[in-house]
Amino acid sequence: MTPQSTRQSLTQIAKLIGNSIKLACETRPLVSMLQEAVRCSRRAEGVEYAIRDVIVKAEEVRRTGKRIINLNIGDPVKYGFDTPPHIKEAMKKAVDSGKNYYSASEGVKELREAVAEKENTANHAHIEASNIVITQGISEAITFLMAAMVNPGDEILVPGPCYSPYLTYAKFFDGTPITYRTKEEEGWAPDLDDLESKITEKTRLIVVINPSNPTGSVYSKQELSRILEIAASHNLPVAADEIYDRITYEDKFTSVASLAKETPILGLNGFSKAYLMTGWRLGYIYVQDPTGRLKHVWDGIEKMSRVRLCASTPAQIAGVAALTGPQTHIPEMVRKLKERRDFALKRIRAIPRFSATTPKGAFYNFPKVDLQGTRWSNDNQFVTELLKETGVLTVHGSGFDPTYGSGHFRSVFLADEPMLAEAFDLIESFMKQHS
Repeated sequence: MTPQSTRQSLTQIAKLIGNSIKLACETRPLVSMLQEAVRCSRRAEGVEYAIRDVIVKAEEVRRTGKRIINLNIGDPVKYGFDTPPHIKEAMKKAVDSGKNYYSASEGVKELREAVAEKENTANHAHIEASNIVITQGISEAITFLMAAMVNPGDEILVPGPCYSPYLTYAKFFDGTPITYRTKEEEGWAPDLDDLESKITEKTRLIVVINPSNPTGSVYSKQELSRILEIAASHNLPVAADEIYDRITYEDKFTSVASLAKETPILGLNGFSKAYLMTGWRLGYIYVQDPTGRLKHVWDGIEKMSRVRLCASTPAQIAGVAALTGPQTHIPEMVRKLKERRDFALKRIRAIPRFSATTPKGAFYNFPKVDLQGTRWSNDNQFVTELLKETGVLTVHGSGFDPTYGSGHFRSVFLADEPMLAEAFDLIESFMKQHS
């Protein structure tokens, strides 16, 4: 074959290939020729967590060179509060002495006993160690709670606004979270009439978050007693998230379990906040159920604890030291937080279009922003523009409930006064410029 005939043959082959590709593209969509992307499950696709989702936006802003002032996540350790030395030493000793194996799925026996002692003594509950499952943070306890309680179509009553994983996990397990109103004008106290009006034949559970994330409210003994009366009259259990039980200012904390008689209680708590062990991921869920109505639910929670094996064994051993060792860091931490709360509140209330109630517990402010007549159509847009222009990172209130959180934002007052002052100087300048 001559060079010329070879070139002609190659040209003809190329033309045939080109025509074949053209014909294929004309007769079926190009996407069908390629491997289609695997679809995400509907459950995972719908997952939202406003507190950390805003970090994605913050990273985009950070890449532009702007400094970020983080007022978004409730992690005291990030702001100079340190895990007490005796807890760290217990962790080191556990690791060095070889306690690095799987524990019992329900938790280390000594820790479950220490939790029972704490809850019965400090919070006046009535539980035994066998009523407790140790979890990987309170987040896993919420997952266990919703997985064991929710069937498709079930409704869960949660305070509005509330810690957003309660909304997320209720939906994840094909349930519907229904928010009952809390009254901002009364320090975010629960609207008990609204709560009772929202109970239907589909309602499975009433959730109480006390002290509250995101509002910092602390429910009174009378309010909690009334919630228990409502639950009893409708034959419903109550779940009580009490992770901020040791962080209150003016108002005294009362545990739901201390007031319950025959109403079954599922209590959730952990070590992240009061014991400054956020990254250690240690929490627990307990059941107080004198009549045994939650027997099958508790069986389900224990089964789920087995599937995920166990919480960190060394962290659990350190948890024993946290509960049984010195507690002196707690009042000192609360004293500092109260000073920072008061400073932050004073600054917030001096900013145009801002108003805020006084948080009585936890370490969050939840200010309202008057958006009427401004450039911002909603609270999400407001916190996004605030971040882009000033570098101050907060969380939009609608992320904690589209109804009762709308028009607000959450900021932590964990930072020291100079950092808070810098942040609020920027926020005040931003508001004066745009409103």
